[in-house]
Amino acid sequence: MNKPLILVVEDDSAIRNLITTTLEMHDYRFHTAPAGSAAIVEASSHNPDIVLLDLGLPDMDGVEIIKKIRTWSNMPIIVISARSEDSDKINALDAGADDYLTKPFSVEELLARLRVTLRRLNAMQSKAGTNEQSVFINGDLKIDYAAGCVYMCGEELHVTPIEYKLLCLLAKNIGKVLTHTFITKEIWGSTWENDVASLRVFMAALRKKMEKASSSRQYIQTHIGVGYRMLKLE
Repeated sequence: MNKPLILVVEDDSAIRNLITTTLEMHDYRFHTAPAGSAAIVEASSHNPDIVLLDLGLPDMDGVEIIKKIRTWSNMPIIVISARSEDSDKINALDAGADDYLTKPFSVEELLARLRVTLRRLNAMQSKAGTNEQSVFINGDLKIDYAAGCVYMCGEELHVTPIEYKLLCLLAKNIGKVLTHTFITKEIWGSTWENDVASLRVFMAALRKKMEKASSSRQYIQTHIGVGYRMLKLE
């Protein structure tokens, strides 16, 4: 089996070298791109398993790169950026990013995010080869686990892989309050402080999409300081 191929899109040579040295030490293959135009060429030519993407590139904004890649590929994109505002994270996630890591970051956290993303890819590939037909329905929400698709009021709802995993976790525990620690451990395999901040952003983005598609009907309830719960609806 080939080692995973990672595309590192970063214009800061020090950070790029840190990431590539880390990848090399942990048996990942990699290509690099110091700018957006080169990133698009590398992504289309080599079809990497995961893209690690900085947003502040010299020739174009990283969000534009995400949008361009999403016109032809669903390859996982993990943003690594110094932009820490919720609005920046939401813009990247709405454009199609799968995860968001804020600089400065630890090498251990980066490796954990890569492992979780690769496990998710492997699980999706394994599921694609089965005949599983299970479907979850709650109100106007429908999750087709076999197809990996979400529908609201009969229309397909575009969600990122992380949002899909969050939705499935809540659905499989419908009516139960899931703590921040439980959710982050299930989604990212860790309980980093960064994960809780990311969870808040992902949940806000997911709820916004769901409520917009269902005429403001609430499906996910926030328990402040504790976690989240999917409500049972008729």
